[in-house]
Amino acid sequence: MHRSFLLLLLFASPAFAQDSESAARTAAGCGPSATHFDVTIDKKQHPAPAPESGKAIVFVVEDIYRGPTMKVGLDGAWVGANKGKSYFYFSVDPGEHHLCTNWQSAVFKQTAKRIGSATTIVTEADKTYYFRIMIDGESASQNIKLSPVEKAEAQFLIAASPLSSSHPNK
Repeated sequence: MHRSFLLLLLFASPAFAQDSESAARTAAGCGPSATHFDVTIDKKQHPAPAPESGKAIVFVVEDIYRGPTMKVGLDGAWVGANKGKSYFYFSVDPGEHHLCTNWQSAVFKQTAKRIGSATTIVTEADKTYYFRIMIDGESASQNIKLSPVEKAEAQFLIAASPLSSSHPNK
């Protein structure tokens, strides 16, 4: 009986660790780590629409020249991705939300899961919110940081960045 319990514990530990890691990432706002995006950049468009009535709009600018694909999640589901110096936006209901960004890499899957950032935001209807993804530190070996950006700075970044459109690849 004692040996059976130890074997059960031994084999359950990796699964439990994966489940708790996945639950923590979802709570932080990230979607499933297995999801990957195809990203297209349009250098000719720089739209900056106002929020839909009763909704908020969130802009996310990746400010990493020749940067990686960065997935962006909201409340446990991916909403899109950027690649390099680009931006995209999405609508959100008013209220508290968990916003996450995570590096997408098919080669360095285990490392990529740990390179990202998360924050909690409280949105209001008919308001606009801006976030910037950048390297936190002096070299690319540092972590990625997702930070709120003041409106004028965000408008400058958007004007200087191409529009990113993305969809999960199959």
